[in-house]
Amino acid sequence: MENLIPTTYSYLAVSAVMFALGIIGVMTRKNGIVVFMCIELMLNSVNLALVTFSKMWEVNSPETTVGATGSMLVFFVMCVAAAEAVVGLSVIIALFRNKLDIDINNVNIFKW
Repeated sequence: MENLIPTTYSYLAVSAVMFALGIIGVMTRKNGIVVFMCIELMLNSVNLALVTFSKMWEVNSPETTVGATGSMLVFFVMCVAAAEAVVGLSVIIALFRNKLDIDINNVNIFKW
């Protein structure tokens, strides 16, 4: 039964797999919503790695707050991801209203 307990390295491996899947999704997909979902997947993999590293280097003392550093960074990343999702989805909705298409290869309205 001891082998079923996830270790720190298994969390980091899951984080690396999630980040790799996110990169593959961003580079291969053309749908704007799927690209945003892959970006969110990459941000969540970074969050998982931050929490894992924070737990790994946590000092077992009630006076220190070293272990909370990773959690605070995750909170900031989540705030940035939420803001990115709001702006990105509003851009996609505006593109869909104008062009009736969300293929990111057909987006050229930002060009001069």
